[in-house]
Parts: sequence; C-alpha cells; structure tokens
Amino acid sequence: MKKPWILIVLFLIFMALPSIALAQAEGTASGGFLESIDAIFAAIVGAMESVLFVSIAGIPLIVLWLICGAIFFTIRMGFINFKAFKHAVEVVQGRYDNPEEQGELTHFQALAAALSATVGLGNIAGVAIAVQTGGPGAVLWMTLAGLFGMTSKFVECTLAQKYRQVLPDGKISGGPMYYLSKGLAQKGFRPLGKVLAIIFAVLCIGGSLGGGNMFQANQSYSAVAGIIPIPNWIYGLIIAVLVGLVIIGGIQRIGTVAGALVPAMCLIYVLAALWILVTNIPQIPAAFGTIFQEAFSPKAIEGGFIGVLVQGIRRAVFSNEAGIGSAAIAHAAARTEEPVREGIVALLEPFIDTVVICNMTALVVVITGVYKDSELKGVQMTAEAFGSAISWFPIILSLAVFLFAFSTMISWSYYGERCWTYLFGEPTMQIYRVIFVVCVFIGSIVNLGSVLDFSDMMLLTMAFPNMLGGFILSNEVAADLKDYMDRLKNGEMRAYN
Repeated sequence: MKKPWILIVLFLIFMALPSIALAQAEGTASGGFLESIDAIFAAIVGAMESVLFVSIAGIPLIVLWLICGAIFFTIRMGFINFKAFKHAVEVVQGRYDNPEEQGELTHFQALAAALSATVGLGNIAGVAIAVQTGGPGAVLWMTLAGLFGMTSKFVECTLAQKYRQVLPDGKISGGPMYYLSKGLAQKGFRPLGKVLAIIFAVLCIGGSLGGGNMFQANQSYSAVAGIIPIPNWIYGLIIAVLVGLVIIGGIQRIGTVAGALVPAMCLIYVLAALWILVTNIPQIPAAFGTIFQEAFSPKAIEGGFIGVLVQGIRRAVFSNEAGIGSAAIAHAAARTEEPVREGIVALLEPFIDTVVICNMTALVVVITGVYKDSELKGVQMTAEAFGSAISWFPIILSLAVFLFAFSTMISWSYYGERCWTYLFGEPTMQIYRVIFVVCVFIGSIVNLGSVLDFSDMMLLTMAFPNMLGGFILSNEVAADLKDYMDRLKNGEMRAYN
C-alpha cells in the first residue's frame, strides 16, 4: 500500500484493547496511572488559569486581550466587517473563483472547513451555560463580541493568505506560524517572529489533539450513547476509522467533506430552532426585552454587570475562535491570488457561528425558560429546551452533536498537521496523522478531565502570539485593504461567474 499508516493505527488500537478492557474491568494500576496523569495536568491547568484568567477590572486577561484586539482591528480597518459583508457573500457564491489561481480549496470550501472547526458543541452546550451563569443579558454581549470578532478573522486570514507557502507539489502551507516568522522579519523583528511562530505551532498541535480531538470524541460518544447503547471502544474504533479515511486525503478531501457536512448540520440545527421560534413568535419580543433589560439593568450593573459582560464575551470568542489564529490555516489554502478577498470571506464565520447559530440557541433557551433550572447542565439544558417543543429532538440533537464533533475533528487535524510540518517537515506528516487518529480512539474511552482542560488552555493561549503579530502587521493589512477596495469600487475586479 502507498499509505499503510491507517493499518498501523488500527494495529495500535487493537493492541491497546486488552489492557484498556482489563483496566476498566478491574480498576487496576492503569486506572491509577490515568488518575496520576490527570492530577499532574490539574496542577498545570491551575497555573495556566492563574495567568490567563487573572482579572483586570474584573475581566479575565485572555478575554480582555481578544475583545480589545477585535475592537482595535475593527476601527483600524474602517469597519470592514459591515462594509464588505455583501461582497463576502458574493465571493462565497463563487463569482470570483478562478480555477487557474494557486490553491487547494474554493472560497466556499475554505469557509466550510473553517466553520466545521468552530461550529460545534460550544454552540449547543456553551451558549446554554453562558445564559444560565450570566443570565439572558449575556446574549447581547456575546452578539457584539461576535460582530467585532469578524474583523479579527479578516486580519488573520488575510495575513495567512499573504504569507502562505506554496510547496513544490502544489500543496499550500500557511497560517500564523508563517506570517509571524516572515511578516515580523520584514518589520525588523526576526527573532521575535520566529519565537512566536514556534510557540504558536506547539500550542496548536496540543490543542488539536485535545480540544479539537479527544474532547470532541468524548462528548460525541456521550450524546450518541444516550440514544444508541454502544460500548465506548466500538464507538471509538468506528469514529477513528472514519476520521482516518477523511484526513488521509488531506485538505482537499477535508474541504469536500466539510463542504457537505457544514451546510447539512447547520440546516438541521437551525430548522429545529426556527420551528420553536416560529411556534413561539408571541414570546420573542419578551425574550429580547429580557435580554436587553438584564444586560443593562441596575441590578446587573450593581452586582453582576461585569459577570454578564464576561460570560457573553467569553462565549463569543471561545465559540468562533476569532483571534485564535486556527481558521487562518484553512483559509491559507483557498484558491486565490487576492489575500484580502479571502480575509473578507473569513469575516462571515463569526457572523454565522455567533450572531446566527449561538443566538438561536440562546433565544430558544430564554423563551423556554430552562436556563432557570440549575439541575440542567450544558447539552442537557439545550436538549430540554428543544425537547419541550419537539419531543423527538434529543435524537436529532445526538445526530447534530456527532456531525459537529466529527467535522471539528477533521478540520483540527489539518490545523495540527500544518503546525507539525512547520516544525518537523513534510516527510513526518504521517506520524502526526497516526497520533491524531489514535487520540480519537483514546478520547472515546477515557475521561481525563484536566488533560482536556489543559488542551483547551493551549487553544486560548494561541491568541497571545497570533494577536501580537496582527497588531504589528495591522498597518500592512490596512494598506492592502484600501488598495483592494479601491480596485473593487473602480470595477477592476473580474467576476468569473
């Protein structure tokens, strides 16, 4: 076989089955070993939380870093998130797709691949938790953060296109690690750029194996097992093979699968939400009234205004990953010679993810009132909210969770793979793919809470080197944007469809 790595993965999984089964049945030293790993990572997570979530004026540092960056970019780019929205839709429709330009994905496929990584369990469970802990007022701040986050996506994806590397075989490699090293070198910050690029790549690899992989496998198994009783190791084996079959084809196959899955899973979820909202139209004005009242009410301002604000902003930036830099890796592979054009496509992501899908979840949770039930948590709360109007919705929700998790895993496999090859070279790519598929299986059968928390922390930490590079290169992006918009206004842009 030309690519025997999938057989190696299956062999490793089958070799691991006896010891895993023995550990689960007897609770032996293996269980103690896993608990020891979890305890070690708990200490690391605690140390990282003390830095990332140190409060400045009551707002965690990482949240402040992301939202201040988003506001800065929005003002610096002349509110391009609103001005170029119509043009972004036209580009995604394929009007400017030139098959002769370099790249591996169409604009739509790049958008779908990036969306498949961001639209996920956070939209289903995270929003419900934000409303429960921060109150309905958190929805307003979540929406505003999503709107400003559109410009963060524009900046990082424009830079990813501009500094991407075209390999001899025509494959594309790009993302923050390239524009941090190359872009900052051109500004006279070569050592800083190189260090930031390496830090970003290491963090992204860790995040791809944890939050973008094991966490997704673990949570999707919980959802599926509630409907279809299946042993975790069988589920892990099935989903590991499915993921392996997709990622073996690289970004082109990932883009094709994501291009089919993302519209399907979004349609399933959005239609269910719309059904509930339409059948409860008389209650929608009251729901909006509650959201605005609790966002600005004297009660919130006196006691919990900062808490409501933080919950909304956290849900937005954690859900759409604006400022994290991950989506820039997918958009770098788009088929275009206009970096700004791909950046404009990317600004649609936070709008779809946060302003549309997250808000639909939030409205359903507020209208049904389930957020007041402290016994319900995460997915359970969302299932209860939808189930109150659609009795069979838990089955649909399980399917949606599976699709969300699967699409997230295949997209994050590409993110981690590009960072891996940046550090270790293209010839070692198969090693990463083997590790990734094995982690899919592991994530389905174990529940190392602190290890997964650590991985999520790595995802958030990616924002520090990425946003810093964006700040330094922002004038360059603004100049490129002005040139592009002037040419578009003057009719110099050729439409192909």
